[in-house]
Amino acid sequence: MTASPATAAPAVAAAASPKSRNRYIDTLRALAIVRVVIYHAFGWAWLTYVLPAMGVMFAIAGSLMAASLAKSGARQAVWSRIRRLLPALWTFAAVALPLMFWHGWSASDPDHPLHRLNLVFWLFPLEDPPGSSWGEPFWEVLWYLRAYLIFVLVSPILYFAYRKLGWAMVAMPLVALAVLTVTGFRLPDPIDGIMWDFVTYAACWIAGFAHRDGRLHRLPLAAWIAVVTAVGGVGLYWLFTHPTDWGFDLNEVPVARTLWSLAFVLIVLRFRPTMAVLERADFKWLSESVRVINARAITIYLWHFPLIAVGARVLEHYEVPWATFQYIIWMLALEGVMVLGAVLLFGWVEDVSAKRKASLWPRQALAGIPSGPAPASVEPAPAPHVEPAPAPAPAPRVAEPQRTGTVYGSAAVRGVARIDEPPHGPSGS
Repeated sequence: MTASPATAAPAVAAAASPKSRNRYIDTLRALAIVRVVIYHAFGWAWLTYVLPAMGVMFAIAGSLMAASLAKSGARQAVWSRIRRLLPALWTFAAVALPLMFWHGWSASDPDHPLHRLNLVFWLFPLEDPPGSSWGEPFWEVLWYLRAYLIFVLVSPILYFAYRKLGWAMVAMPLVALAVLTVTGFRLPDPIDGIMWDFVTYAACWIAGFAHRDGRLHRLPLAAWIAVVTAVGGVGLYWLFTHPTDWGFDLNEVPVARTLWSLAFVLIVLRFRPTMAVLERADFKWLSESVRVINARAITIYLWHFPLIAVGARVLEHYEVPWATFQYIIWMLALEGVMVLGAVLLFGWVEDVSAKRKASLWPRQALAGIPSGPAPASVEPAPAPHVEPAPAPAPAPRVAEPQRTGTVYGSAAVRGVARIDEPPHGPSGS
């Protein structure tokens, strides 16, 4: 439930300890990451509007970025996130690139020829890190790291403008979306995709600023209901009047995706449940799951998609029929085990980049961790009338430009190709 002004002050005081955590934000992020993994494994279109995961993750990242900007300044806020992001990507590249070269990636690749100069984007992803046709599971979802990094780099400017213009800054990306949709304006690839990713999620990122400084909570209830109803209603109307080959899939309808993601964010970030259920003894497993997912979110994000491809190959080999109950159960089990293995093998990199002692399993005390695309956060709850003193905290389509996906050689793996991503253009591609 939403805290009233009378009850919000104690909540802020309780959160003032540097070791306090916003369990609700952690839970939202964990749910979004799990949703991304399931969608990528099975391609269920309904998941995209039941939980628009990428809008949620960008909004949370924006909220945490605002906290760091207010506390530490632009230089430290930006650098801490770059430091959290890049070592995990480099570790992933140390596996992915040799495998793609070993499998024959060269300038003669028919769909994704090797341009050696572009390999620099595996070091600093201002564009999508490139890869071969065979290695598409390694690089297909890395668009998110590029989009996140660009948002981080421009956040000092966005936050300054937000402090001056308030809610008008949230509306500006929607105006840009309308202009792009009506005019059909396009840029050359890959700049066109970068532009569309930014326009799609900028409103959610800036809404995170409003969550952080309490502006979202201070919005009068009637105005909040009117805005959510108008934005969300138009988004859902657009979605259900523009069906795609995949059904009503938010990922393939950019107007609907932008509007519904923003409305969803404005709803879930308005509330501040205590999540006391996570402290109950019979829910300790859930509390630990939320904690570990947040602490190893970059690792999970990077490795889950190629591991889905591996799982699909295994199930294809054993002739498990695609999309059956048996397939779903086996895929969930295989993916869970393999992702856990990736966490144990590579998750320690997130500790090192966060200047913590490396450990196979994330340690309980995560307070004061510098921010990354999605790792755990230590943050005060936003206040209705006072801007809280935020602590530095981490801010990962996998969530989500839209390609229809890649078929890995068999109908048994078609679901692997569903990617959460905004279309590169008003009608997708």
